[in-house]
Amino acid sequence: MDHPISALMQTTLENIRDMVDVNTVIGDAIQTASGITVIPFSKVSFGFATGGGEYEKQKEPQPLQALPFAGGSGAGVTVQPVGFLVIGPDGVRLLPAQNKTALEQAISSAPQLVEDIKNALCDHRQKKE
Repeated sequence: MDHPISALMQTTLENIRDMVDVNTVIGDAIQTASGITVIPFSKVSFGFATGGGEYEKQKEPQPLQALPFAGGSGAGVTVQPVGFLVIGPDGVRLLPAQNKTALEQAISSAPQLVEDIKNALCDHRQKKE
């Protein structure tokens, strides 16, 4: 016979599974009329706790199934929007859902800056020839 706390844990995990799936983290793609695809994505955190105990009515030991059982479980889920992937003819961009610090902005802008410098150098060389 399974312990009563097993049923509590099973119920809690099934409910969490129903709440948190891949569609919660990566949203449905949205197509615009201009051919751009926008995909939202989020950060999902969850936790749960289950506990219980058996209580004796009398001082003499009794078999496990004869003891009264008390237990409970709880769960919590947070979903925090992170940003959007924008896929278009000019490539893929990340649009953050939250404000960035100056350092984060500099890091996310670095690939575009390198590309711009490379293009400028190529253009400069072609003009010299």
